[in-house]
Amino acid sequence: MKLRNIFSVLYKPYQWFIYIPFFFLNTIFFGILAVIFSMIFNARIGSYIGGVIWSKVSAFMVPMIPRIKGKENIVKKTSYIVISNHQSHFDVFLIYGWIGLDIKFVMKQELKKIPGLGIGSEKVGHIFLDRSNPRAAVESLEVAKKKLVNGTSVVFFPEGTRSITGKTGKFKKGAFKLAIDLGLPILPVTVIGTKKILPANTLDLNPGFVKMIIHKPLNIKGYTEENMPELMQKVRGIIASGIPDEDYNPIN
Repeated sequence: MKLRNIFSVLYKPYQWFIYIPFFFLNTIFFGILAVIFSMIFNARIGSYIGGVIWSKVSAFMVPMIPRIKGKENIVKKTSYIVISNHQSHFDVFLIYGWIGLDIKFVMKQELKKIPGLGIGSEKVGHIFLDRSNPRAAVESLEVAKKKLVNGTSVVFFPEGTRSITGKTGKFKKGAFKLAIDLGLPILPVTVIGTKKILPANTLDLNPGFVKMIIHKPLNIKGYTEENMPELMQKVRGIIASGIPDEDYNPIN
């Protein structure tokens, strides 16, 4: 325990004087690249350059070391409604960097104001959601429907906010309604360990190991708005089943 505390103290100057300034400049740089490549080529290439590579560089500099399980469950050129638990801001880096899909995130409207991140995300097609305006939220989901073709998927964190404890919270309906409306399979994803990299509601950054489990896709045939709670509970159970009761060990 003493060794860990000593390391934590020694790590803080790196966090504040190297990582945070680097991350700020890195985000602006890759945001600009995302805009340029989206305009010259297309949003998919812009998303790869400005999203996937940005995420991997941001994770590497922590360092956050990922282990991925279940990539064989993804069928190429299939569009999914990707549903994940939400432990930390670093969930985005883990999923974006290593899931291996062309993805669009459903993001808070407030993130649009962040330099580099906002304009880059807009140009590559991420979906901004205004939670304070139900009508605007519905319109955002209508926009999402048009983008889910040719293997492009959308990522939802249906808990709506990061879990303080790391345990899976209650799910909201939006992702499931979209899956039912479009008839798209749900791809459950469990993220583990990111809450230790950057715990919710803190700036306490820590290096470490994380894990992402990509579960088998779930066919939503037979589900309607009437039995949607059953679908929600089933997906929540699948995701929660991947979260260990004890701390994550990268050897397991």
